[in-house]
Amino acid sequence: MAEKRDYYEILEVTKTATVEEIKKAYRKKAIQYHPDKNPGDKEAEEKFKEAAEAYDVLSNPDKRSRYDQFGHAGVSGAAGNGGPFGGFGGEGMSMDDIFSMFGDIFGGRGGGFSGFGGFGGGGGGSQQRRYRGSDLRVKVKLTLKEISEGVEKKFKLKKYVPCDQCHGSGAEGDGGSETCPTCKGSGSTIRNQQTILGTMQTRVTCSTCNGEGKIIKNKCKKCGGDGIIYGEEVVTVKIPAGVAEGMQLSMGGKGNAGKHNGVAGDLLILVEEEPHPDLIRDENDLIYNLLLSFPTAALGGAVEIPTIDGKVKVKIDSGTQPGKVLRLRGKGLPNVNGYGTGDLLVNISIYVPEALNKEEKSTLEKMENSDNFKPSTSVKEKIFKKFKSFFD
Repeated sequence: MAEKRDYYEILEVTKTATVEEIKKAYRKKAIQYHPDKNPGDKEAEEKFKEAAEAYDVLSNPDKRSRYDQFGHAGVSGAAGNGGPFGGFGGEGMSMDDIFSMFGDIFGGRGGGFSGFGGFGGGGGGSQQRRYRGSDLRVKVKLTLKEISEGVEKKFKLKKYVPCDQCHGSGAEGDGGSETCPTCKGSGSTIRNQQTILGTMQTRVTCSTCNGEGKIIKNKCKKCGGDGIIYGEEVVTVKIPAGVAEGMQLSMGGKGNAGKHNGVAGDLLILVEEEPHPDLIRDENDLIYNLLLSFPTAALGGAVEIPTIDGKVKVKIDSGTQPGKVLRLRGKGLPNVNGYGTGDLLVNISIYVPEALNKEEKSTLEKMENSDNFKPSTSVKEKIFKKFKSFFD
């Protein structure tokens, strides 16, 4: 592969050249090597592309800075440039790319010299327009139970639907439309524009038919020729298990209908979670804060805790300390992509009575000096370590 030439050398400018000087230099090279002036000349075409590559880098302050610092490696595709031509060098770069990028220099996007059909006109093929209906957005509130299992929801949508009289065509009866006389059915026309490079041609949407390639002679009386009317539709949406607050689901083709049998928009469903009275969601895990009485924490026992599927009993070991977490495997929420199920984490706190009667106070005072009521060093370290982790 031939060694890439210096960009400043290609445009014949100095490294201190201003952006305006670089633009003028590129315009000069573009005129010199323009394919319309050099039909069939592959060398001129390569130099035209080479000049476009140089201008793309040197006219962009960020790219120019990287090029000045690292050379071609700083702006190549391999270096993460992400440039519009995928690393330049002519690979993957077309004339349409250049004309669409630098339309301000060539006198309009897609411009080409008069009589040169290979560039700028986008070819003589049909560019008929097809209307697309707008998207619709709805919100759906889900309980944790519904999220854990997945659910079907029905929505009655007020939206644009195809006209039932003309079946979406917009025309009254048979033969209500005809080929556009201006664009001959292609949906686009050629516009000539005088620039410094000569007469440039740009393909634009036909103003007579708005790009459809046909016009309606007799408009449908019900829809006024649009092919759509305001109506309603009941849509059933399947919500997968494991969705989360803020997720947006999409149902293609369930939005507003497009004019003249065009493409229907999408239905976008925004997920909202209803708060659970006891459980807190943490991604696919659920958290329950269990407040134990002092006797239960000291003596042990069994307590009921809520889950999505109802209450379950869990064993509490004697001497349970505050901050201990019990993990109930598989009692959380499923991953929306099917990668397993989360857990239910039971975070234990101990309730200390705020008021004591005389007998209770006397009993505790008798126990105060007992060694069993004095925390060991290992227990203190374990509790304080757990507490410290909340702030890391």
